[in-house]
Amino acid sequence: MEIDNHNHGGFTYMGRTFSSLNNDHSSAFSDCNSDRSGEFPSPSPLSRRLLLSSSSSTDDLIPHLVSLLSSSAEDQKQAAMEIRLLSKHKPENRIKIAKAGAIKPLISLISSSDPQLQEYGVTAILNLSLCDENKDLIASSGAVKPLVRALKMGTPTAKENAACALLRLSQLEENKVAIGRSGAIPLLVNLLETGGFRAKKDASTALYSLCSAKENKVRAVECGIMKPLVELMADFGSNMVDKSAFVMSLLMSVPESKAAVVEEGGVPVLVEIVEDGTQRQKEMAVSILLQLCEESVVFRTMVAREGAIPPLVALTQVGTSRAKQKAEALILLLRQPRSGGGRSSEL
Repeated sequence: MEIDNHNHGGFTYMGRTFSSLNNDHSSAFSDCNSDRSGEFPSPSPLSRRLLLSSSSSTDDLIPHLVSLLSSSAEDQKQAAMEIRLLSKHKPENRIKIAKAGAIKPLISLISSSDPQLQEYGVTAILNLSLCDENKDLIASSGAVKPLVRALKMGTPTAKENAACALLRLSQLEENKVAIGRSGAIPLLVNLLETGGFRAKKDASTALYSLCSAKENKVRAVECGIMKPLVELMADFGSNMVDKSAFVMSLLMSVPESKAAVVEEGGVPVLVEIVEDGTQRQKEMAVSILLQLCEESVVFRTMVAREGAIPPLVALTQVGTSRAKQKAEALILLLRQPRSGGGRSSEL
């Protein structure tokens, strides 16, 4: 596995190192929340009382619920729902449930043809994956492929929760490439393009995590990620400009990404962000443009003709110190489009 950490820290141009991303990206990528299963009705108070009365404590209840996961379909639904609820907020329950042997039978539920049963299974696995101690066990128990199937064929909520669960598993470096090779990335790109706002957020966050692996960057670009990224960045009302820009910036370290940005109409969008975006958005857009123009006279000319120099000059006056540094470097490039050595005349 090749993990590309270089782009997280920055890139070097003319002997100067630039931070390609603002280090404070946590606010752009909020963690996926647990227990988002609002599509199906909750059980009646009576059914919950009957189930809870079967055990005097959580320690007794959990093994009972795990045993029901191998019972009838209705018992499986009830048990998966209760496990989902027990693991929603309490880390100690997540550990107890995993130790009681719930993970493998829950994974089997994810492949169910019953949409409600599948959704409860996906969401329970998501909740258990919030605990770091469970991530390796979930992945090694074979959760990735069923989660990818749920991402492809599940209910909207199951798809969102599957994306979140894959994000959690991808936080272990050794899982990133395996998840990428499982077929998750085209499905996440599709979710980014066609899902609702929550789905787009979850997909972008999962893609950002997965694409620290170089082969996943290439895979994402090849399956068309630049199109939805550019569209979301062009829509200031989408509330996805920052997230999309972070993902795009992460992808810029692979050569395939640069032509894809241009082909999808990204240059005028990036220039508009430099002119009208927030301070953080301006900095990210300049960072992407700087990497785009670094080795291509054609792209430099294109960016200059799009009218980038005036807003870049303005940014050198009022931007953050990091944004000013990047804007100044990009202005030098654009004003001397045929200077430089090496591969500067290449696309």
